[in-house]
Amino acid sequence: MTHATAMVLMFILYGLLPATGIYLGYRGVKKLTQPKMLEYKAMPQLGYIPEKSLPTEVKQKLDLISDKGERLKMLYGDTNNDGVIDDKDAVTETYIMIKNVMDKHIPEAVADYRRLHDLDSTSNKTVVLDAKRSNDVSRADTTKIKNSDMTGREALLEVLNTVDTQFDGLLDAAYHQDGQKLLATNRYLQQRFEE
Repeated sequence: MTHATAMVLMFILYGLLPATGIYLGYRGVKKLTQPKMLEYKAMPQLGYIPEKSLPTEVKQKLDLISDKGERLKMLYGDTNNDGVIDDKDAVTETYIMIKNVMDKHIPEAVADYRRLHDLDSTSNKTVVLDAKRSNDVSRADTTKIKNSDMTGREALLEVLNTVDTQFDGLLDAAYHQDGQKLLATNRYLQQRFEE
């Protein structure tokens, strides 16, 4: 073995391999310890929020809204029925409204709630003793907003419930509209074949 070959082999064994191991170990620990973030295909703006920072009922309502919003975007945005929303589709007012709600209004409402939640310092948090465990409860979950009878959590849930109800109405309207088209087609075909 030549001197140059020995130097290259020592560089690989004592330099490159340990550095690679340290780097991969660092990346693995970082991946395992980072908080799980929210993932909503229809609302990518919420992807920066750690999953633990929102109450369970809010996450469940966001899941429902995300699913309904994705379906509504396809129903009202894919006007040529090719399975893709692109420049070939006609833009409708309903699609723009759905997109604005999903891209702007819901993320802003969640951000407002998180700001209310983050106003609490650790000294302002009260501890509620449950039979099984203790929980930190923030002011956003217990303190009524001035001139209203709601807490920050209730206000956020009210916004999400309103969006959910409106999305249900839009889904029902799309169902009935497509059903009317089917009935009209059936009447037309029956009339054609009777002649």
